[in-house]
Amino acid sequence: MSTTANRPAGAPAGGPVEPTPDSRAPHRPLRLRDVHIDGGPLGRWQETNRAASIPLGIKQLEEAGNLHNLRLAAGEVTGDFRGPRFMDSDLYKQLEAVAWEAGREDAGELHDFLRRAGELLAKAQRADGYLNSYYQVVRPERQYAELEHSHEMYCAGHLVQAAVAAARVGGEPELLAVARRFADHLVEVFLRGGNPGIDGHPEIETALVELYRLTGERSYLDLSLHLVDERGKGHIAGSGMGQRYFQDHLPVREADTEVGHAVRALYLEAGIVDLYLETGDESLLASSVRRWEDMVATKTQLTGGVGSRHSHEAFGDRYELPPDRSYNETCAAIASVHWNWRLLLATGEGRYADLLERTLYNAFAASTSTDGTRFFYVNPLQRRHDHTEGDDPGRRHEWFSCACCPPNIMRLVSTVGHYVATTNDDGLSVHQYVPGTIRADLSAGEVALSVRTEYPWEGEVAFAVDTAPEGEWSLALRVPAWSPSVGVSVNSEPADATPDERGYVVVRRAWSPGDTVTITLDLTPRLVFPHQRIDAVRGCVAVERGPLVYCFEQADQAEGVDVEDLTLAPNAGIRAVPQADLAGVGRTVLLTMDAAAVSQPRNGFPYTPQPTDQAVTSRAVTATAVPYFQWDNRDGGAMRVWLPVSPQVTSGENS
Repeated sequence: MSTTANRPAGAPAGGPVEPTPDSRAPHRPLRLRDVHIDGGPLGRWQETNRAASIPLGIKQLEEAGNLHNLRLAAGEVTGDFRGPRFMDSDLYKQLEAVAWEAGREDAGELHDFLRRAGELLAKAQRADGYLNSYYQVVRPERQYAELEHSHEMYCAGHLVQAAVAAARVGGEPELLAVARRFADHLVEVFLRGGNPGIDGHPEIETALVELYRLTGERSYLDLSLHLVDERGKGHIAGSGMGQRYFQDHLPVREADTEVGHAVRALYLEAGIVDLYLETGDESLLASSVRRWEDMVATKTQLTGGVGSRHSHEAFGDRYELPPDRSYNETCAAIASVHWNWRLLLATGEGRYADLLERTLYNAFAASTSTDGTRFFYVNPLQRRHDHTEGDDPGRRHEWFSCACCPPNIMRLVSTVGHYVATTNDDGLSVHQYVPGTIRADLSAGEVALSVRTEYPWEGEVAFAVDTAPEGEWSLALRVPAWSPSVGVSVNSEPADATPDERGYVVVRRAWSPGDTVTITLDLTPRLVFPHQRIDAVRGCVAVERGPLVYCFEQADQAEGVDVEDLTLAPNAGIRAVPQADLAGVGRTVLLTMDAAAVSQPRNGFPYTPQPTDQAVTSRAVTATAVPYFQWDNRDGGAMRVWLPVSPQVTSGENS
């Protein structure tokens, strides 16, 4: 077994995705500590994650039984297995979050948790490398006999990712040793042993590629490619869920659209792009891009959320994007970030950074309460008054019986700086705008930048060059597709602000310490309208400002104005109202606009031969919107992103 690492011994810790030097990636990610975020929403999320979310997660692992189950497997305790069969994966995601957080800012107690967990896992692991508390404790005779829903390789994948994280931040070596023993076992069973099975829940594929990148062990890469090549051959067809649910209906190179369980589909895509990067198989990248383009055009919510069906947590048909019943699982948003990042590394195209930003600031950010202690599993774009009452009012929860989302949130927040910038042969590219510092090693030498910005509340981002090598190099700054105009200045002098074909303004010159670059994006609020095939919101309009989607909560409307009666004119003027701090929400920018509140008599059967615009009364009101990611932090009332376009009526009169 090779132990040759792809990063030189003693080099600073890397991040979650670290393609080998020989990969096909034209863009190379920075190391974990190369980006320091010291403000803005992303900086606040990281502070809250460290102070509140991660301690909550560690506590919940004890209370929910995740650690208890592994102690059962280790023979340390007696009793019954608790929770669903994939309970181990929640621990592994939590371990990954802890590892990245410990690497981001040193913390002895976090390293101690990693050490204790590694010791427990080593004790629970069988001599042949197998490790799964459910199948060791509850159904040992069914090992690998129920791969369609066993999650055995899925859990192994999250273990591997946790171990890679711990290794890259200098954590306890026991975790990596456990993960490698399990990975070697999987190689013997599924690559060399002839077992034709694939896991019903993809995730191991991307994890094995990263383990290969860390260790240089080729068999991990070969197993990942084998598992991707076997998908679509009907190995798990008899599960009762259907082949499309498992992405087992077609070989990956032939599929044109995303189907089935959304999280599984996008974890698989991340692995497919990883494999392209390391093998150079263009057919893998081409098929993944083809599905990405279809998903963006027909299966993605305005917030970046994906997976429109509660049934099977799945993608729906093309344009099946209801606001109120859309599932939009938080884990699917996280998987989308992972996939888009790898596509960006593979191509350098700004459209992937655009979708990553949309997803990060909206579908993902909305998943967590302002104080970091409550979470959404499902992220709809509308909550009716009816859903605010009863046993489950549709609000965030502290934890879940199926707790895949909270620790997944924590591991992404710990690594969010990883997605800010990359290097290539020509220089440094900045994909996401955050205040703080960025450093990078270019071929010519070290670059260090300081970044000042109030993004996304304000559109100006100022870069100061602190360290620069001799000679010319390029600084590329993304121009988001939502910005209709852009301004760029270098040392306070206007510069060419024409984006290149990738969507970036590129400034190339010989830089000196003290040089400054400022990019100004257009944050003018805008109305957006849906494609006419999206039946659920046809005739509606939504509001955006910069990367933020806005929503209308009942809490912000004037007394007597029901959010479910609001309508908006297609040419409504929108006003930005800065708020230093909104109670329960934090810093924000509200949007207000002239709107109408309509009412229609209830005469029994809610259908009439009279067109709606002839049946309603309307009065002029002011509607107020808050960023979608800040919703549900106050009274838990009704909310909606999409408003109907105002009927052609005179304010206060019948049409």
